[in-house]
Amino acid sequence: MNEREDTVTSRPAALARAGRLGVLRPLGNRDFALLWTGLTVSLLGDGIYLVAIAWQVYELSNAPTALSVVGIAWTLPTLIFLLVGGVLSDRFDRRRLMVASDLIRGVAIAAIGVLAVMDTLELWHLLGLVAVYGAGEALFAPAFQAIVPDIVPQDHLVQANSLDMLMRPLGAQLAGPALGGVLVAGIGAGGAFLLDAASFGVSAACLLAMRPRPLALTDSSAGRSALREVGEGFRFVCAHTWLWGTLLAAAIFLLVSFGPQQVLLAFVVKNDLGGTAGDFGLVLAAAGLGAIGVAIAMGQWQVPRRHITFMYVAWALASLPIVVWGIATELWQLMLASVVRGAGTTAGMVVWMTLMQTRVPRGLLGRVSSLDWLVSIGLIPVSFALTGPIAEAFGARETLVGAGVLGAAVTLAFLFLPGMRDTERVTDRNDSTSWSAASTSIERNE
Repeated sequence: MNEREDTVTSRPAALARAGRLGVLRPLGNRDFALLWTGLTVSLLGDGIYLVAIAWQVYELSNAPTALSVVGIAWTLPTLIFLLVGGVLSDRFDRRRLMVASDLIRGVAIAAIGVLAVMDTLELWHLLGLVAVYGAGEALFAPAFQAIVPDIVPQDHLVQANSLDMLMRPLGAQLAGPALGGVLVAGIGAGGAFLLDAASFGVSAACLLAMRPRPLALTDSSAGRSALREVGEGFRFVCAHTWLWGTLLAAAIFLLVSFGPQQVLLAFVVKNDLGGTAGDFGLVLAAAGLGAIGVAIAMGQWQVPRRHITFMYVAWALASLPIVVWGIATELWQLMLASVVRGAGTTAGMVVWMTLMQTRVPRGLLGRVSSLDWLVSIGLIPVSFALTGPIAEAFGARETLVGAGVLGAAVTLAFLFLPGMRDTERVTDRNDSTSWSAASTSIERNE
């Protein structure tokens, strides 16, 4: 049974129900429904983790620098192993690679939870275990992005990505953080970590229930070194301005904004506003509300004809709420800004994911996805490293304001890079609003 037959015949009733709400259409595909279910539970755990890790670190050492160091330990192994993950995802069954990632991350988080429950957790324990967690993420991210077009027909990719971006904020930003705040306040960070670990087990079980999709290596790819395969992906990225330009823009934006967002938002809630872990969870959850609304709306449409422009403007607008975080005096102001941030980020990401999945050859998608992650988040450890000292020198709020203004300016500047919007002109030449038509034209030209 091929992909389209699987989509049509496996869940006819689900398709009929989903027809009214475009974002739900891909759930008629059994394997995508399993992937989505596992991802949803895992993202719920990720939301719990975001609250638990921040509060746990501030309990051990109430200083932004401590959380910055933990952030470096978490993200640096991800960067180191991302290219390996990309090569593996283009060589082997992506489903099994994701299962291995779930098991690695689940064990690491469970160990943190056990140590916390036993009241023996120290900062150096966290540094080592979040490093293992970060290495596991490097295996999962490229494989996940590459497996979606293996499962879902191209004309449902916008809806599949919208559903993905619906569940990410719903789990990791809305329900997960809200639940995380309640759990940390009620049973402590240790219990919250243990529940997060269990979520990876559910995700692995759903992945194992999916139909295997081993990749068949061509004669030209057999026996090639991993370095040569990485080089092939790198050359493809360098040949397309919309790819390398966006990756570079993301790298600079995350350099100036990621550390302040991850480190200083919790600090402001806890120390400046006198909030609790539950209040911090609500601020993160508010971003999920905006993201959910936009994801549902995007699932009803095709990608805009001016897709690059739409994507960059959405991301620039999503940078401005960081400024509001720096000047807010009430919790509700932080939450309102978070709603706007979640909406803008999600709108841009739905377009970006669909652009990648429709314009990158299937056999290169894992490697290009790993380069996407590597370049775009490559400076995050530096961002974490700089955030603590800058906040101590200029103040936490001042650092947030500067990060938001600079992030928006950098994002808009890259929109005007020569050749950045060439894919929009291809759509115009086809005189069609169909994303699939434009994609087919580009594939033939390349």
